[in-house]
Amino acid sequence: MNSLRVKALARECGFELTGVAPALPASEAEYYHRWVAQGFAGEMGYLTDRRADVRNDPRNLLPSAKSVICVGKPYNGPQPYSTTLREPELGWISRYAWGEDYHDVLRRGLERLVERLQREFQPFEYKICVDTAPLLERTYAYRAGLGWIGKNTCLINQQMGSWFFLGELLVSLEMEPDAPPPDRCGTCTRCIDACPTAAIVPSPGPVYAIDSRLCISYFTIELRAAIPEAHRAEIGNHVFGCDICQDVCPWNTKSPIASEPAFAPRRFAPPLETLAQLTEAEFRDIFRGSPIRRSRYNGFLRNVAVAMGNARSERFREPLLRLAESGEPMVAEHARWALDQLN
Repeated sequence: MNSLRVKALARECGFELTGVAPALPASEAEYYHRWVAQGFAGEMGYLTDRRADVRNDPRNLLPSAKSVICVGKPYNGPQPYSTTLREPELGWISRYAWGEDYHDVLRRGLERLVERLQREFQPFEYKICVDTAPLLERTYAYRAGLGWIGKNTCLINQQMGSWFFLGELLVSLEMEPDAPPPDRCGTCTRCIDACPTAAIVPSPGPVYAIDSRLCISYFTIELRAAIPEAHRAEIGNHVFGCDICQDVCPWNTKSPIASEPAFAPRRFAPPLETLAQLTEAEFRDIFRGSPIRRSRYNGFLRNVAVAMGNARSERFREPLLRLAESGEPMVAEHARWALDQLN
């Protein structure tokens, strides 16, 4: 089956990037298991448990799968990058989490694509995947021609940079596959040089990998325990995620602005003082339908306390004193650390 019509339908369903890869095991699975064996997944058990082996073959998710339709949807906005925002009293939220949860947006688009395909082609089996399925998404997106995997391990498209979400549609249809693009990072090491915690490390197989145990995104989103004290100062004003390795990437200097209204920021760089005063009910209400809920309330307050400590502003003494009296030991401990920075 020619994939041109599929790409046209995908564009009508809101996807600016589309490609097709065979639903076959990828050699990159070996790199993934090596990454896990090195401990680079940190405490993210969902990456290392029984689902790790499921990632070896897309047919573990859909036995009849013959093709993987990979789609990309940009989320870049006109707002400044974290590397140019010079206001430490504002909390930085990763660009991908400014608007509605991308899982929902991409799934709706893929459901529309399934409907269109079913109207035009013979009946087929399918499975929709958006980030949460045990599938090597970037590997199949690379093989589908959507971009190459950069030194920062993000998928980079020559025209769009790396500011786009990925989704996949596993189908039992035989389709003409696309070809992977060449690696165009060259000798550039800006992402490696800019990472405050040196989380982009040399690796066998791919030249570089992310050691999650050093990554600001891991600290502020995935880690449920205390942030290692040695790395708290390096977090700066990040309260959810980190964009630095993408902010400095030359391929993102001309990234197009997303046209999807759902990705428009609800709150761009909110004041830390405001975030520190949120009750749990307010946190749930304000960030309903947002990826930010993933950090959980106490984890979010932990991050806010660290960011206030790094700002070293006297105006944060009172909110930090309140957080230091929190009934949640982790929040209180990070608030006391932040107060020490003010002192």
